[in-house]
Amino acid sequence: MPRKFEFRTFTVVALTLLFAGSAFAGDWKPLFDGKTLNGWTQKNGTAKYEVVDCTIVGTTNEGSPNSFLCTDELYGDFELKFEVKVHDKLNSGVQIRSQTKEPGKGQKYGRVNGPQVEIESTDADGEESGYIYGEATGRGWLVPDDVRIPHKHFKNGQWNKYHIIAKGNRIQTWVNGHKIADLTDEEIYKTHPKGFIGLQVHGVKKGTGPFDVAWKNICIKTLD
Repeated sequence: MPRKFEFRTFTVVALTLLFAGSAFAGDWKPLFDGKTLNGWTQKNGTAKYEVVDCTIVGTTNEGSPNSFLCTDELYGDFELKFEVKVHDKLNSGVQIRSQTKEPGKGQKYGRVNGPQVEIESTDADGEESGYIYGEATGRGWLVPDDVRIPHKHFKNGQWNKYHIIAKGNRIQTWVNGHKIADLTDEEIYKTHPKGFIGLQVHGVKKGTGPFDVAWKNICIKTLD
């Protein structure tokens, strides 16, 4: 009888620790502390990233190529939420599971590449916010043309809520509560199963700008 009691006690304790560990691993974690850019590194481009009123603001630098502020930590399967507001004349996006290519001569970081969730203002014909693009992958849009239907769920000049779930070869996105993309792509998963999160400031030509994009409430939850 005592041995059975000891076994049951051990089992309960073990299961408690197991589930406690799982719950901890799946907790929501802020990627931005609201005060500093600790945990982030700029790779590519010369856009300016700074903290303003508890937001990350990226501002264009005319003539600069695409710029990316990237997490130092890498993520595979995860759920990501953030809010974003972008200038009407600026295109932007958030990289997921991304990486850099081999740096060229004199470069510290190579070209950022991987899946990008689109951010852009709405015009008369709608826009493609929330759809998934293959940044520097040679593939262009990962969401097929016949599925990538312009919509008007993105609110110009306002904060917009994004929700992204990346699990295995499937990526799902929502903009302001509206489901936008549900992509299953084995090819991009093979080349980009894990990587950093990157905040893009799109390059602009000389004589234009400055334009800005801001992010806040950036949180991630890893998935088993």
